[in-house]
Amino acid sequence: MKDLSIVIVSYNTCDLLRDCLNSVYNNTENIDYEVWVVDNQSKDGSPDMVEREFPQVKLIRNPINGGFSQANNLAIKQCLDYSRYVLILNPDTVVPKETLEDCVKLLNNNEKVGCLGCKVVLASGKLDKACKRGFPSPWNSLCYFLKLDKLSPKSKKFGGYNSTYIDEDEESEIDCLVGAFMMLRQETIKKIGFLDDTFFMYGEDIDWCYRVKEGGWINYYYPKVRITHYKGESSKKQSTRMIGEFHKSMFIFYNKHYKAQYNFLVNGLTYLGIYAKWGMSLLVNAFKKEKKVF
Repeated sequence: MKDLSIVIVSYNTCDLLRDCLNSVYNNTENIDYEVWVVDNQSKDGSPDMVEREFPQVKLIRNPINGGFSQANNLAIKQCLDYSRYVLILNPDTVVPKETLEDCVKLLNNNEKVGCLGCKVVLASGKLDKACKRGFPSPWNSLCYFLKLDKLSPKSKKFGGYNSTYIDEDEESEIDCLVGAFMMLRQETIKKIGFLDDTFFMYGEDIDWCYRVKEGGWINYYYPKVRITHYKGESSKKQSTRMIGEFHKSMFIFYNKHYKAQYNFLVNGLTYLGIYAKWGMSLLVNAFKKEKKVF
């Protein structure tokens, strides 16, 4: 039984993927691990680079680009029976020394943790707020939309969306973690199921964390270790499709987990809020000039 299987989904991230793989192999010792790369039909030579420079990687050339969840599931289904833990890792990340060993050690010592995340730092040095956040319930989303979390960031009542009431260097049970780095137990995945490929991109990590808690485990934020995430800056232009997928994921998650809990008025206002945010995002994006990479 291996300690860890690392699954990385790649799409036109050749140079970033190379740096990510080097960081894993150069900085990870004392655990039995393997790396899978699932390539979603990249046009930049990413899979050829992996075959040439990292022959030890188990490479899957995805015959379709079915999205982030579908690609991760291809590898997870193959490694789940012989790995105690599975890590989904973004290709635009760098993993420092001993990060993975420390995470494996924590899971070994705490059986209540079903999903583990670390501190995720952007290239600017700032925290990637998605690495510790609350579920997007109607109340949390309303407080975030109205900026009430800015007025009272230390309040659990108003700061639930980004869990601003939890210090970024404080270990804590958390609602959800970010798909750039999520380490799950084999038995957790077997009980709650694989990533929901209804989500093409965005939202699948929140959904998985929701199901982890439903399954009786906790999601745990572990900032004693960190990774760097070189994701696109928010000031750069996004594709209209990605903006659409982001907001579609909100509808999918809400309908799956919240719709039945609320009356038609709350549901209607929530849908209206998502559409309003979608339109606002498209409008703001139209005035941006630079093309976002991811």
